[in-house]
Amino acid sequence: MKKFMKGLALMSFLGAFLAPSFAQVEIKEYEGKALSPYDRQYDNSIKGPQTVDVKTYKLLIDGKIQHPQSLSYNEIVKLPSDERAITLHCVEGWSEYLFFKGVRLADLLKKASPNKEVRTVIFYAADGYSSSLDYKFIIEKDILLAYEINGLKLDSERGFPLQVVAESKYGYKWVKWVTHIELSDKPYVGYWEKRGYDNEANIPK
Repeated sequence: MKKFMKGLALMSFLGAFLAPSFAQVEIKEYEGKALSPYDRQYDNSIKGPQTVDVKTYKLLIDGKIQHPQSLSYNEIVKLPSDERAITLHCVEGWSEYLFFKGVRLADLLKKASPNKEVRTVIFYAADGYSSSLDYKFIIEKDILLAYEINGLKLDSERGFPLQVVAESKYGYKWVKWVTHIELSDKPYVGYWEKRGYDNEANIPK
């Protein structure tokens, strides 16, 4: 019995000692260039950070497609992934240079078999926010749907479970807390676009 208890104590000690080595560590730079910090001191969402239950979460993909999808978070993160360092530009004048990891939207949409008439991809968030991107743009730019930033899993402030990485578009196209993707044959005007923001949101070169 004493040997058994000593064994448990040793396992507990080793577990406490080794556990930190398996924890996620924030990536601070990419190819010699400093990344913006994961923790941000501001929030520009419409309703504040959202809490999404990973146990019940499903990403719904529907609209002008042949095969509607309902994917759990675990199913999504098990798909082939990609990583890129990209700058997010906000219309307010600030920017962030971050290292994103996620699934390629082209892969997700391919599973759904879009109809030939699809022109627009609409993203809906847990807080009621929405925006859209041109389907052709998503395919040509190989846009990501991210679940990690700087090597860390998204949290409630960063947009867990998924954020659109709308490279070369202003930040209001980078929808966070994505719960639903709809493919449409018509243009779509999102939350800020209805309030006067340009629907293209292109960043000037």
